[in-house]
Amino acid sequence: MYKRQKRYRSAEWYNSKTHKRDTFVHRGWMRNQGHPSHLFDGRPVIGICNTWSELTPCNGHFREIADSVKKGVYEAGGFPLEFPVFSASESNLRPTAMLFRNLASMDVEEAIRGNPIDGVVLLMGCDKTTPSLLMGAASVDIPTIGVSGGPMLNGHHQGKTIGSGTGVWELDADLSAGKITEDDYAAAEISMSRSKGNCMTMGTASTMGSMVEALGMSLPHNAAIPAVDARRYSLAYMSGKRIVEMVKENLIMSKIVTKTSFENAIKVNGAIGGSTNAVIHLAAVAGRLEIDLTLDDWERCGKAIPTLVNLQPSGKYLMEDFYYAGGVPAVIKQLLEKKLMYKDALTVNGKTIEQNNTSAECWNNDVIKDFESPLVKEGGIKILRGNIAPDGAILKPSAASPELMKHKGKAVVFESVEEFQEKIDDPNLEVDETCILVLKNCGPKGYPGMAEVGNMRLPQKILKKGIRDMIRISDARMSGTAYGTVILHTSPEAAVKGPLAAVKNGDLIEVDVVEGKLNLDVSDDIIKERLKKYKPVLPDIKGGYQKMYVDHVMQADQGADLDFLVGKSCLLYTSPSPRD
Repeated sequence: MYKRQKRYRSAEWYNSKTHKRDTFVHRGWMRNQGHPSHLFDGRPVIGICNTWSELTPCNGHFREIADSVKKGVYEAGGFPLEFPVFSASESNLRPTAMLFRNLASMDVEEAIRGNPIDGVVLLMGCDKTTPSLLMGAASVDIPTIGVSGGPMLNGHHQGKTIGSGTGVWELDADLSAGKITEDDYAAAEISMSRSKGNCMTMGTASTMGSMVEALGMSLPHNAAIPAVDARRYSLAYMSGKRIVEMVKENLIMSKIVTKTSFENAIKVNGAIGGSTNAVIHLAAVAGRLEIDLTLDDWERCGKAIPTLVNLQPSGKYLMEDFYYAGGVPAVIKQLLEKKLMYKDALTVNGKTIEQNNTSAECWNNDVIKDFESPLVKEGGIKILRGNIAPDGAILKPSAASPELMKHKGKAVVFESVEEFQEKIDDPNLEVDETCILVLKNCGPKGYPGMAEVGNMRLPQKILKKGIRDMIRISDARMSGTAYGTVILHTSPEAAVKGPLAAVKNGDLIEVDVVEGKLNLDVSDDIIKERLKKYKPVLPDIKGGYQKMYVDHVMQADQGADLDFLVGKSCLLYTSPSPRD
């Protein structure tokens, strides 16, 4: 018989001394699954929050991972109970998975709050499943540990390495330029996605897995172990074992994830060449924990961080190579040695980030470079401001073209993504490689959901010249797997009459990434006059969740969360409500 150390929250469901009828109901119906009576003796109940779905292929192996977590929970004397939550599929959901990140977080939050859960294991992988689960768990703030699904094996196509997403953009450009055939294009599909797991480039999924590790919310090596590697399942087992201990210690999420944790994560993001989407997701998680995380923090903490990890889309290799080379621990060790991280930041295993990573080794200096020979001298995320983006815009220097980091060119404007698709390959479009492509009405409210359309494909007539990059500016996001000199998250967005809305064809735009400037060569008075007359292209939404989203979503620089979800909104339920 398990001897409990203290009375846990779940006891109010399964061991109530004053509401015996409620205990009968809660326990009795659970018993129909074959659970023996001793599992209800007061031991910690561990929720396994599962985003498995056949519509989310990145997370298609999560049932097996959940089984490994359960074994660890049982070994530690806990009672594991798996439950499903909304799974936002990056590869299937329309109009964009980002529209449903906040909805999924609400599902997670209320599932934890309303059920007899003492601690929770978050099974996450595909892009939006990681931030949505972290956001939901942060809102209830109970002992929490993250387990990522891990990346796919490296893709191989026609004798070359091919990476998720990044390969798509490259192949699409080659197809448009006439360099490959439709058959070549189709053959690459299975070559790229040849095993279970999420994108194996340093896209948003792998970036957010790395952020979970950098925040201290997972065991070491969580981010990079391939999905099909036996060590992924071993990590899941040990995470299940550890969450029971965390419940006994009352090691809640807010004790681990602090402002210093976010600053550590920003630095790790710069070193790994992480996705621009990390900016918006970390801001949303911070908001749930009532931590003020701004674009200025990204500029302050990430400005001088070199990109060390030589992975696509910034570099050459893929996540499988990254793991074999030492993974996130090898990166953190270098940052610690340079005294760039808060070494005493707490992690889920009860150790500091220094204790977890001080013995890490780098086994391949071409995959994980050192400070003396980095992939990019100043990586991270660059924050741009000016009369187009008074609240900020962002750019990822490691994926951009150095020759375009300071540039002045004529704007070629598209008022919507539909207009872009209609006109981009028009031979009569007045555009050359010196121009700057501008896309509006693709922000949080304007799309809605802020789709990954910011990495606009280049006009066909430009691609046929052999040119593969131009400056692009939008209020949209882009895939973490994408590359190019792409300025994103322009705030405020055009749909709320931010100054981006005032840009017209032929206007001169000046970009200076080093100085952090993004300016329209038009007077403030003219901008104000144009904005008065501007009519945003807004989605025709009558009701439902999408209407609620548009009415309450915050701007990109604030994390694009719903305004009423910021902070801790409700207490955890414990006492039973009266029954009819």
